[in-house]
This record gives sequence, C-alpha cells and structure tokens, in this order.
Amino acid sequence: MLMPEENEELSGGETTVFASSAKAFDKSVRNLSNENFDHFFVGNSFFRNPWVSAPASTTARDGLGPLFNAVSCAGCHVNDGRGTPPAPGGVFESMLIRLSIPGQTEHGGPLGDPTYGNQLNNKHILGVKAEGNVALSYVEVAGKFDDGETYTLRKPVYTFKNLGYGAMSPQILFSPRVAPMIPGLGLLQAINEIDILAQADPNDINKDGVSGRPNYVWDVVKEKKTLGRFGWKANKPTLKQQVAGAFLGDMGITSPLFPNENCTSGQTNCQQAPNGGSPEISAENLDAVTAYNHLVAVPARRNWQDGEVLKGKALFRKIGCMTCHTPKFTTGTLRGFPELSGQVIRPYTDLLLHDMGDDLADNRPDFEATGNEWRTPPLWGIGLVQTVNGHTNFMHDGRARNLQEAILWHGGEGVKAKEAYMKLSKGDRQAVIKFLESL
Repeated sequence: MLMPEENEELSGGETTVFASSAKAFDKSVRNLSNENFDHFFVGNSFFRNPWVSAPASTTARDGLGPLFNAVSCAGCHVNDGRGTPPAPGGVFESMLIRLSIPGQTEHGGPLGDPTYGNQLNNKHILGVKAEGNVALSYVEVAGKFDDGETYTLRKPVYTFKNLGYGAMSPQILFSPRVAPMIPGLGLLQAINEIDILAQADPNDINKDGVSGRPNYVWDVVKEKKTLGRFGWKANKPTLKQQVAGAFLGDMGITSPLFPNENCTSGQTNCQQAPNGGSPEISAENLDAVTAYNHLVAVPARRNWQDGEVLKGKALFRKIGCMTCHTPKFTTGTLRGFPELSGQVIRPYTDLLLHDMGDDLADNRPDFEATGNEWRTPPLWGIGLVQTVNGHTNFMHDGRARNLQEAILWHGGEGVKAKEAYMKLSKGDRQAVIKFLESL
C-alpha cells in the first residue's frame, strides 16, 4: 500500500500556508518574523500599486517608462500567479518578448538589438513611441498515445508588427516568456549552492540521458559571475537582481542596481523624457519589494493522502520525471530571513539547465544557457493556477493548454520521460495528472 511521506503536504516546510482560494498565492509565510512583518507589507504595496509617469505628486511611485510592458509588478504577476499568452490577435499583458543578437556583452550576457535593446516594450508614456507589438497565432500538431488515443498540441507562431523605430537586426533572436509564479522564491534563494551543484551531471556520467548544468551569470552587486537560480533560463543570481531587472525591463524604472534608463541610442524621445529621480525606486523601497518576493508563501498540497495521487506520484518517479524535478531540499541559512532557513521543502526542481529539444528551443543563448536549454521550473503550486489565474497554460511561453500537454512538449533530455508517459494506460496517465494537480 502506497503511503504519503511525513509532512509531505508542507511544500514550503514551516513557511507553508493552508490556502486554496483565488488568493492562495499572495499570503505571507506562516512563520513570518516580527523583523520582517513591515518589510512584507510595505513591499506588497509597491508590488501591487501602479506606477505613474513623471513628474507627478506621487513622488514615491513616479518614473514609469518611458517604455514599459506593465504599470505594476502585479500587472504581470496577477494575484502573484502565473502569466498567460493572449488569445490569438490579442495584446500581450502578462507575457513579454526578450530580444538579442548573436554575441555577448562584456559580462557574458545576451547582446541586445541595437535599436530595441533586450526586451520589446509595447507600452509608452506621452511623447514617446511604443517599440511595437507581436501577433500570436498557433499551428496544431497531431499526435497519438501508445494506446491509440489521439491528441493535438499547439505550436506558437510570432510576428512582429507596428515597429516604432524601424527594422530590427536581420540577426534578431527572440524569446517569449510568460510571468512566473511568485510563491516560494525566497526558499529557492535559500537552497545551498552545493546542494544544487550536487544534482548536476553535465557530462551525463550516469548515462541516464539527463545532463543538468548550472548557469553562471553576472551578479551586479558582487561584480562577478555566480550561480543563476531565477528566470526561465536561470539568468538571474539573486531575487534582488531579478526584482531590479524587472523594474527596469518591464516598467522602465531605474534602481540602485540598474541606474540608467532603458533607452537605446536611436530612441531620442525616450532619452529626453522626464524621469522620476535618480534612481526612480529608492534602495529602501527596492529592498522592501525584494523582501516581499522572498516571503510570499507556498500553499499546502491538497489530497496528498489520496490513493490515486499517491499512485500518480509513484508513476511520476518511475517514468523519470523526478530526475529533473527534484522533489526535496533542505534550505541553508539565509541572512535576514530566519523564516526561510533550515526548512525541508518540496519544490520539484533542480534549478539546473536542461536541453529540452528543438521544438521548445528559442535559439537564444543567455549567459551559459544555450538556445535549447531551460531551467527546470518548480512545480509547487501548479495545481492551483486555474483557481488563482483562471487558466491552465504552461511552459515558458504558455503553449501547453493543460498539464498533459506540458508533458508532451518535453524533448531532448525530457524525451525518455515523455515517451514513458505515452506508454502508460489512460488510467495511469490520469493518475500522474492528479498527482500534479495536488501540488
């Protein structure tokens, strides 16, 4: 008889909250300390409330733009949850497009398009032109399970339109990204580096077809390359840099980490636009938003004792999914966050890069990540996305319409697990999905 592990429902250890409503992703960790109480709620305010263009009487929140994708963090991370692609022909809201051309910056990162930089901004303040828009459509791809049941997958097609500053480089590389979930990010920061690297097998020494690699990226505070943990390609080393990068790239707001406006040399009106001070978000408020991102809790699992869920978990392990989606870590000591330290957590990620095959490739290198590689996304909370965000679109670009399609898109290092899933009976496939829905 299959039995659950002790405390298996506590995905975030003592930080776990028992919530399953539409607000399940916006709770503070259950063991929030007195010293971080104010940081969480001040950071929450700056995360949720909209920024405005300068000059404005709202001096703490002016400086939006000149070019941007959203007016607030919550504009992409709705209810602290997961973004989704628009309907075909719709406007990108919680999804964006990264840009680069072949080559690297002096620190080894992607080299931005000379005209449009590192990200396409589809919104603008008065007096500045937007950079452009993207049209999204899909091509249906048919497939069949080993038992004869058929399915279709949707392959996205992107077309740039209404470009405001002329043509992009003929060598343009682009990568669509939906906004990831916020819960549990601080716990991922708290995992000891040695425990992440212990999962790596870049030369596939054990010959299992899986060769997870760490991404080493530029840390703007330490001024050296360090282990990447955050972002779809693990291209950010810390939550603070992730937050500051999003303020600049997504909202056009400068910070102590990134003090220069996000305008290229050819965008004269962007360069001349009024700003909200230098920097536009203060060090204190940036720290508050960063603390908030550390302290958003992971919800507890539901139905973890159910027989079908336990069967699905056993199958998830048997077919090889846990080779990359590592179930459990114990966090180390994270300075300033006693709540997150020494916790037994179940994120179902190794935080490493894996070649996911040509069908998922964006062909855009990002530091040491190749165009075929993606970081294993955490699975905790995935079963509540429909409740919180009203959709079940998964993968980095939201192409999968449900969890089963997400599995079927796996290629490269994930192809053996996918093929093993396709060989399962329909009942066993349903058990695997039921397990995922319990996370």
